[in-house]
Amino acid sequence: MSWTRKPLAEVADFCLGKMLDENKNRGQLLPYLANINVRWGNFDIDDLRQMRFEEKELDRFGLKPDDIVMCEGGEPGRCAIWQDQLPGMMFQKALHRIRPHDCIDSRFLFYLFLKMGRNDEFLGLFTGSTIKHLPKEKLAKVVVAFPKIDVQKRIAATLSGYDDLIENNRRRIALLEQAARLLYEEWFVRFRFPGHELIRKREVRPEQWRRKFISEIVTTQYGYTDSASVEPIGPKFLRGTDINKTSYIDWDSVPYCSDRNLSFEQYALRPNDILVIRMADPGKVAIVEQEIRAVFASYLVRLQILPDAEVHSLYLFYVMASPAYSGYISGSSEKSTRKSASAPLLTNFEIRIPPPELQQQFVDTVGTWRKQINLLLRQNGLLVKARDLLLPRLMSGEVEV
Repeated sequence: MSWTRKPLAEVADFCLGKMLDENKNRGQLLPYLANINVRWGNFDIDDLRQMRFEEKELDRFGLKPDDIVMCEGGEPGRCAIWQDQLPGMMFQKALHRIRPHDCIDSRFLFYLFLKMGRNDEFLGLFTGSTIKHLPKEKLAKVVVAFPKIDVQKRIAATLSGYDDLIENNRRRIALLEQAARLLYEEWFVRFRFPGHELIRKREVRPEQWRRKFISEIVTTQYGYTDSASVEPIGPKFLRGTDINKTSYIDWDSVPYCSDRNLSFEQYALRPNDILVIRMADPGKVAIVEQEIRAVFASYLVRLQILPDAEVHSLYLFYVMASPAYSGYISGSSEKSTRKSASAPLLTNFEIRIPPPELQQQFVDTVGTWRKQINLLLRQNGLLVKARDLLLPRLMSGEVEV
């Protein structure tokens, strides 16, 4: 089967978004996508910013279903398909909007870009020595090879079958995360734990639970300074960016440590270690839940619970993942121009310690959900590998559908 080859400029319209300039921008405040909101294949729209747009700018800088939104800087080439997740969305200058013509299926074009990203095919198009960019003039010359539209749709449907399963697992993970947080709030914030209505005055009530500062029940350690590598030349290298959005660690997406001579044992992560971000976005927390050959970066602090503390690591993790703890960190670090928090500040927070049997009930329930989350993460890792093995063969016509 013969495929047509044309420059991207001949099969799609594309433009950069609007420059952020508070002194010049006029019109109504509207949400917009920035570089940080675009991931490979999906969008993070939990924390959107707003900018003013005039009526005459709405069409030029607005998004429609099936538009491809691509990063111009940061990780140039990273992109996803907009499906009107939030109507009226605009986009900023750091992004390209790519709108395919009728001859190109948008999902097919996205998978072409994904293949290019996986194979580092964008690298030759970048400009800039320190901060890389993918300018419009370079993007326009990207050669697009494509079959007839019906074949494009079949190829896209085959590949999107994997991504649909991945997205379904992500939704299930989000629901499990939410359930665990709600259970913590119900039991240990509202104190509606099992049997709470049977407590009598002579028994130990929540206000009488032991109180300790986190610093009294843990040891702390700062992480290791190094650069990350995609090549598996050392242990996994956990960074703040790997834990700042979720309560779990997706180890498949964590890079490797580039230092071959690292004294591994000193920084080796172990199950039940709690990691807290101390710089840039201090207070975000994660917990190690499996045996993994990994170390942690200097922007993180490791907390290990003392043997005689009688505090379960999963209970302490949810205390530190709570709004009360994040509010404390935010209030303590807001005076600094560069958000940061030392180990003493991160652990200078008083917590209530429930009786061991109540902690264990909580851990038994939430621990089951955490195991399901990690199982779904492993499934997603296998789905990504299967899709990426098939991706270049389908996108080159080597395998027909």
